[in-house]
Amino acid sequence: MRTTIYQHNFQMGQASLTLGESTQIMGILNVTPDSFSDGGRYIDPQNAVRHALQMYEDGADLIDVGGESTRPESAPISIDEELARVIPVIEAIHRAAPHIPISIDTYKAEVARQAIGAGAHMMNDIWGGKGDPDMLKVAADLSCPIILMHNRHDMDYGVFVEDVLADLKASIELALHAGVSKSNIILDPGAGFAKGYHENLQIMMALDRLVHLGYPVLLATSRKKFIRTVLDLPADDVIEGTAATVGFGIAQGCQIVRVHDVAAIKRTVRMCDAMLYASSELNRIQHR
Repeated sequence: MRTTIYQHNFQMGQASLTLGESTQIMGILNVTPDSFSDGGRYIDPQNAVRHALQMYEDGADLIDVGGESTRPESAPISIDEELARVIPVIEAIHRAAPHIPISIDTYKAEVARQAIGAGAHMMNDIWGGKGDPDMLKVAADLSCPIILMHNRHDMDYGVFVEDVLADLKASIELALHAGVSKSNIILDPGAGFAKGYHENLQIMMALDRLVHLGYPVLLATSRKKFIRTVLDLPADDVIEGTAATVGFGIAQGCQIVRVHDVAAIKRTVRMCDAMLYASSELNRIQHR
C-alpha cells in the first residue's frame, strides 16, 4: 500500500486536472472503425461527442480521443485520415464543454500539434516519445502534459521488469532533453503492449516500482486481453476484471485510470479512494 500521494494540478485553459485528492478517471473515446472492443460505435462525430459528454456525466475527469486503432495487427493510417477522424470531435467537445480536459491518443507529432490547437489539452503517446522524432518537441513547444507509455517493437526481454523500467527511463530522458517539463510527464506501464499474458501480470505486480520513479502513473487495463483470458469472457463482459486491476493499481500508487466503462469503474474508484485517502490522512496524523 502506498504511503505517499503525488500532488499536482495541471491547469490547461478552462480545464484542469488535479492529482492528490482523488483518482482521476480517463474515459476512452475511440473514433475508429476497428478498435478491439468498441470499433465503429463512435466514428460519427455526433455520437462521439454525445458519448464523451455522457462519460463526463458518469464520472470521467478527462476524455482520451483516439483516431487510430492500436490493437494487434491493425493497419496504420495516414496523418490526414487520423486528423479527419479526431479534429472535428475534439473541436465539438471543446465547444460544448471547454472545462473538460481532452487528451489526444496519438504517436504522430502533427496529429498531436493540430489536436492541441483544436482544443485538446494533453498528449497520450503509446510509443513513449520514441515513435515520431518530433513528438516530444511538440509537447515541449506547447508546454502540455504528455503520457509516456511503455512499448517496444519486440518482446526480447532480459529481466522483464528491469527492462520495462529502463525503457521508461529512456523515454523520460528523451522528453527532458527535448525540453518537456518534468511536471508535465505522466507514465503508463503499457499493459497489453509488447507483453504476453504473464508479462502483463508481472507488470501489475511491479506498479509500485513505476510509481517510485517519481512521476504520476496512468493505468490502462480496461478490457485488455489478459483480463479476458483470466475470466474467459468477451471484451464487453469483463467489468469486474477491469475493476479488480483498477483497485489493485490504485493501491499501488496509480493516480489515473483509463477505462471504457466509466460509471461502473467510478464506483470502484470511489471505494478505493475512501480507503486510500483515509489511510493517508491517518498516517499523516500519526507521524506529525
